[in-house]
Amino acid sequence: MADGKTTTGDYFELAGRRYKSRLIVGTGKYVDFEQTRIAVEASGAEIVTVALRRVNITNADEENLLDYLDPEHYTILPNTAGCYTADEAVRTCRLAREAGVGKLVKLEVIGDERTLFPDVAATLEAAKILVDEGFDVLPYVTDDPVACQRLEDIGCPAVMPLAAPIGSGLGIRNPWNISIIREHSGVPVIVDAGVGTASDAARVMELGCDAVLMNTAIAGADNPVLMAEAMKLGVEAGRKAWMAGRIAMKKYATASSPVTGLVG
Repeated sequence: MADGKTTTGDYFELAGRRYKSRLIVGTGKYVDFEQTRIAVEASGAEIVTVALRRVNITNADEENLLDYLDPEHYTILPNTAGCYTADEAVRTCRLAREAGVGKLVKLEVIGDERTLFPDVAATLEAAKILVDEGFDVLPYVTDDPVACQRLEDIGCPAVMPLAAPIGSGLGIRNPWNISIIREHSGVPVIVDAGVGTASDAARVMELGCDAVLMNTAIAGADNPVLMAEAMKLGVEAGRKAWMAGRIAMKKYATASSPVTGLVG
């Protein structure tokens, strides 16, 4: 994990690999694979997540996302979106590994269809099994500092607290919890879900988080490619603002000009 507060050597380290971009993007909801490719390029992302149960990346006989996103250039991060039990999620990850996708996985175990909030107990159960089997597990979880600590204790190389419900675009609903998670975490904190626009992405980075993951905010925009570029700039601006160190908030004014040595 980068130490921050410096503009040199700033990188994001995840499961033994370094990334310059702190924006991770999804690949769902685009009109086609070509638009996906163009938007991903505009975002500058180096890690791209793929829903294994929804997008073909393993059958070379059919149109394949990997024909548009070169695995030599991008880290493909398979996820277990659509899984509602620990068993489903574990089975999906095992199938992905058998297909040669790799051991880095984003774990999602959904607990409620309406909110798509994660089932924390099932997430912990699945994470334990997968870590024991040698997977590098990136768990999607609520913005609960205790749950994030438990997942770190299990051996997850990062935690992924939500900012708001998936696809809601509500932005960070509880910045205090995200800040606490970041303060106490010994692994990278990647905020996942709920981002709506570039200022939300900047806010995530201003809280000191290591990265932010989004899909709908880009794919669902009127102009996905332009929004992808905006998100890239938002992440970069927020990261630089955090490294620069913002001024403290105060109740009363402070003069912008010196108040000593006045003429007259």
